[in-house]
Amino acid sequence: MKESLKQKIKYWIKTIVQFILNPRLLLCFGLAWIITNGWAYITTFIAVRLGIEWLAAVAGGYLAALWIPFTPEKIITVIIAIFLLKLLFPHDKKTLEKLHNMKEKAKAEIKNLKIKRKNKKDLRNE
Repeated sequence: MKESLKQKIKYWIKTIVQFILNPRLLLCFGLAWIITNGWAYITTFIAVRLGIEWLAAVAGGYLAALWIPFTPEKIITVIIAIFLLKLLFPHDKKTLEKLHNMKEKAKAEIKNLKIKRKNKKDLRNE
């Protein structure tokens, strides 16, 4: 039993590492990061170096908002990265198929959780 658990963990780690270190996905994620918050880091640095106070204040304010807990910036970055991946590399079937499989698996897991909750609720109500 332990050996199969170790094999499952190794498989998932290998799959995740291969997926994340995909050069096309890394490029798209980097572009998405620049779009969502990289511009603010770059702008803050330039504004401070050149002494442009209003620009430093705007970029710094945006960065401060990003560091508030539960900001959806990470989710938005991933969504933009997936959009860019589909736009820039439409023939990258391997990565797009893996994304599709992950989405379908997540849907199935959510459906199973809903069924389990409903069953528990039904048992409590009896």
